Amino acid sequence: MSDNPSFVLLGIENTKYEQRPVPKAGPGEVIVAIKKTGICGSDAHYLTHGRIGDFVVTGPMVLGHESSGVIHEVGSKVTSVKPGDRVAVEPGATCGSCDACKSGKYNLCPDVVFAATPPYDGTLARYYQVPAHLVYKLPESMSLEDGALIEPLSVGVHSVAKLGQFQASQSVVVFGCGPVGLLCMATAKAIGASRVIGVDIIPERLEFAKKYAATDVYMPAKMREGESRIEYSKRNAQEMMQQLGITDRGPDAIDLVIEASGAEVSIQTGIYVTRTGGTFIQVGMGTPQVVVDIGTIAAKEMTVKGSFRYGPGAYKLGIAFVRDRKIDLKPLVSHRFGFEQAAEAFEVNRKGKGPDGKSVIKVMISGPDVAAEPL
Repeated sequence: MSDNPSFVLLGIENTKYEQRPVPKAGPGEVIVAIKKTGICGSDAHYLTHGRIGDFVVTGPMVLGHESSGVIHEVGSKVTSVKPGDRVAVEPGATCGSCDACKSGKYNLCPDVVFAATPPYDGTLARYYQVPAHLVYKLPESMSLEDGALIEPLSVGVHSVAKLGQFQASQSVVVFGCGPVGLLCMATAKAIGASRVIGVDIIPERLEFAKKYAATDVYMPAKMREGESRIEYSKRNAQEMMQQLGITDRGPDAIDLVIEASGAEVSIQTGIYVTRTGGTFIQVGMGTPQVVVDIGTIAAKEMTVKGSFRYGPGAYKLGIAFVRDRKIDLKPLVSHRFGFEQAAEAFEVNRKGKGPDGKSVIKVMISGPDVAAEPL
């Protein structure tokens, strides 16, 4: 193909299709013909708000970063893949020479070129250019939709397996049953969790979580009139622990808490629920300023970590989990759209329900000239 149609964000609530130049692979690069792209919350947020924190859309930007495709072209020094290979795309190229990269934390590289993060273009196009070491061949048993979902799965793998150091027979609570929260649960289950508890305020999400990966689910009670957030969170934690038989120590305690919603009360509740000596990982991006009970954190000698994207080994482990049938990604794709329906796909994602009335979990957009059915 000699053209490169792309779905471009021009400003808040303003998108259009543009023809972009067809990229050419450098010596260590590949060109991927994009076939499947999932809509991430960050894509939707740029569309509706034009920014996420310090990342501000100041010019036209191609959306999309959860993608898979087929190798179209390889550079002169590339030997790891060849044209025709089906691959998952890791969408963040780092410098390789800063302290973060050299210490094995390349996700913290200050000079990362991350797809669909201003000012860099994303993957909702016919072709995407990326270093060859950031594409991962898909086993025959995996579909291209599976490949696109390796990106959000890697967030779960990074937070649970690497940062959380989660082990078989341990227990986990995940706050937020959206795609990332569900994939954190699935990762814990794949590792061999004894108990996986999903927490959300939407009954449909809890119902799906219970069918998908959770052994137990919990829906918090509503806040009382005049109750502060921290008072509510302490009460919520007590009620949750009583209802589900959770203790602070011993075999019924919670080893790991993953906060994947970004909600202040979830963060607070999660700290109270974590066992003495346990680990709390913050994955969700929500209100930047929150009140936390620092005394509880200190008294429990908790480990509290932030989690940002994913690092070395996350893609490979995620693919292995899917290949070995320890994680099934197929149930997560709730809605599918062709490339020419990208604007409609984002609108369905925003509303949270499709025209069929079905709740959104993950919206998948096919690449140009690709049917919307699974591949």
